[in-house]
This record gives sequence, structure tokens and C-alpha cells, in this order.
Amino acid sequence: MTDRRILARRFETERPRLRAIATQLLGSAADADDAVQETWLRLERVDALSIDNLEAWLTTVVSRVSLDLLRAPRRTRERSWQVEPWRDEPVAVEADPAELVAQGDRISTALLVLLETLSPAERIAFVLHDVFGQSFDEIADVLERSPEAARQLASRARRRVRGADEPPRPDRERGRRIVHAWLAAARDGNLGELLALLDDGAVLRADYGTSTQIVEGAQSIAEQAVLSGRLAAHSTPILIDGRPGVAAVMHDQVVSIMAFDIVGERIVGLGVLADPARLEELGVRSILQI
Repeated sequence: MTDRRILARRFETERPRLRAIATQLLGSAADADDAVQETWLRLERVDALSIDNLEAWLTTVVSRVSLDLLRAPRRTRERSWQVEPWRDEPVAVEADPAELVAQGDRISTALLVLLETLSPAERIAFVLHDVFGQSFDEIADVLERSPEAARQLASRARRRVRGADEPPRPDRERGRRIVHAWLAAARDGNLGELLALLDDGAVLRADYGTSTQIVEGAQSIAEQAVLSGRLAAHSTPILIDGRPGVAAVMHDQVVSIMAFDIVGERIVGLGVLADPARLEELGVRSILQI
């Protein structure tokens, strides 16, 4: 395995599997991409001839990198931006947590609330064993513990996840009402109505691709919404990660999507994605059948 080009091709073959593992461990596509990239950098730094089983080596490394990220202080999870047309009835959630994780981003976003109650080691053991079928010997290598300790971690995690309350489902009717009220107030430039909808400590985070923006406080967010009234007039409700959101469509192009985090009757957070490349990657136009 001395030819680096061959090694790179083999890594690219493994990349989808590694990204799937990292995404389920971390719950963030951005963090998963970082973990996979770090795995490649570590592969470049080792003697390839010393690796007997590349697949197992890569699994161990991407899992260890993910474990380090899970243990990192003040780690925050990026919104996954799973977009779908608005439905008033929530999707039914199956009983088996391992099945939920394996079904993909739409459902695992909800289960992530439960997974985040686990310690990093419990989460690694549970996901690697119950979802990806890794042996406890392999998991023990990742965690640098004994196979029996890895087995106990997975068992404890399984009991905790199955015994936990199901994550609360958003109230779609309330969400639709608040979204429509927001769009109407922004379209009409009604600052008072916007302030009534926003929590005083609300935060807006926007990703424009080449730059990001954070706007803090109800007054600043409401003022920005008034300035964006034209977008509100061309927006339609959607679901983002199963939560209320809107897509702004101008000239048959999706120019941005915005997700609402709602507690009670107030908007506590807004997430905006206006990166054309990311929007194209998400396939929002096809989802909305534009």
C-alpha cells in the first residue's frame, strides 16, 4: 500500500461509510466532515505498510476523532438543515432507538436529543455496536477499555435510551400560526408585531456561504426582519429538522431558508441558510417542486 494514489482512492471508497459513522456519533454534518477530514490527515501521516486492515483502522480513527469532539468543552451541534414540505401531523417514531438512528437524518435528529443524555463513551459504544455492528473488541480499541467494559457501556446506554421519554414533538399548529404571523409582520413592516413574537434574548444565526452573521436581541432581529420584508412576501412554510421554517423563493430560485426555534409562544432562535451551494446540495428546489 505504498502508492499514495491507491491509498487515496481506497480512502474515497471508504469515505461515505466513515461519514455515516461520524454523522450518527456527532449528530452534525459539519462535525462529521471535520472528523472524516482529520481521519484522512492522520492516514497521510502514518506508514501505510503498518496497517493490516485499512477498513478497521479507519473506523477506529474516525471514532476516536468523534470521541474527542464529543468530549470537547462547549461543543455545539449545527442544525442539519433536513428540509421537507410542511405537514401538520408529525412523523411517527418507531420504538427501537437503534432502528431510528439507522433510518437517517430526519428521524435521528429527534433521537439525538436522547443520545445527548449519554456520556461520550456510552454514545460511542451504543452507536458503533447497535447501529454499525462493530464488535466489542473493536469498540474497546476505540475507547481504550476492555471489551467487557465496552459491552457494559453499550448495555447501559441502550437501557437509558429506551427508558427515556420520547423527545417532545413540535406543536405544528402553533408553529404554523407563529410562522404566518412572522411573515405577515415582516411583510407589512410591523415592528411591534415582530417584537411581540420574539423572546428578548432571541438569537439569529445566518450562513451566507462566504460569511456568517449573528444578530442578538429581539429589537435588532425585528429591525432586520423589517428590512427583509420583500423576502417575507415571497416565502412559504416548510419543515426544517421537523421544526417550523420558511423558504424564500425569488424568480423560481430558493434564495434562503430560515428555521424557527420556538418555546411557548415566543421565537427564541432563528437559523438562516443563504449559501447557494448548500441550498443546491440540499435539493430544496426539488423538495418544493419549483
